[in-house]
Amino acid sequence: MKELLFVALWAAATLATAAETTVAVAANFTAPMQKIASAFERDTGHKAILAFGATGKFYAQIRNGAPLQVLLAADDATPARLENEGAAVAGSRFTYATGSLVLWSAQADTVDARGEVLRKDTTAKLAIADPKLAPYGAAAIETLAKLGLLAAWQPRTVQAESIAQAYQFAASGNAALGFVALSQVMRDGRISAGSAWVVPPGLHAPLRQDAVLLAAGRGNPAATALLAYLRGDAARAVMRGYGYTY
Repeated sequence: MKELLFVALWAAATLATAAETTVAVAANFTAPMQKIASAFERDTGHKAILAFGATGKFYAQIRNGAPLQVLLAADDATPARLENEGAAVAGSRFTYATGSLVLWSAQADTVDARGEVLRKDTTAKLAIADPKLAPYGAAAIETLAKLGLLAAWQPRTVQAESIAQAYQFAASGNAALGFVALSQVMRDGRISAGSAWVVPPGLHAPLRQDAVLLAAGRGNPAATALLAYLRGDAARAVMRGYGYTY
C-alpha cells in the first residue's frame, strides 16, 4: 500500500509541475524528433509542441516575435546569431546532432555507391533545398561545386523550400535525384528504400546542428528539460538509428 501511495503521489506531483514548450525543429530532424518528443513526454510529463521547417525561415519568425521557445537548427550559425542578437539565452547553445548529406533516388538501381551518376546522367532533374534557407541545401551546392559539376546541374536543379520538400520531390518522381538528409532515408541504421550515396564529409562544411533556448523559453521548465533530454541516452539512441552522430 505504501508503494502504491508513493507512486500515486509521484504521478500527481509530476502532473502538477508538467509544462509545455513550443519547439522549432529543422526539417531534416522531423522523424527522430517525433519519436524523441513522445519519449520525452512519457519520461518527464512535459510536452513538446513541434513545428517543422527550414532553419532560415525559423530565424525570420523568431526575430519577428514568433512565440517559439526552443530552436533545433540544421546548422550552428543560426543559434549563435540569435544568441548574439539577444533573441536566445546566452550559454544555452550546444550541438545536439551532426547530420549527413546523401544523394538519393527512390529507384533502387539509380544511385551508385560513389555518386558517379552525377557525372553520367545528363537528363535527370535534381532536387535541392533552398541554400539560402536550408543548410543541407547549401551543403549540396558546395558538394557540386567541389566536384566541378555545379554549372552542369544548375539548369536541371529543382529548388525546394526545405529539405523536407526536396525529399518529397525525389520520392514522388518529380526529380529523379535529390540531395537530402540521411535521416530522411535511414531507419534503424539502414537505407530504408531506393538507392543512395552518402556524401563524404570533406565535400562540404560539417552539418553541425545546434540547439538553443530562445528568449521566450527562459524560465519554462519544459524547455530546459527538453534541452537536457536531448543530451541523454534515450534521445541519442533514436538519433543513431537515423544516421546522426553527436
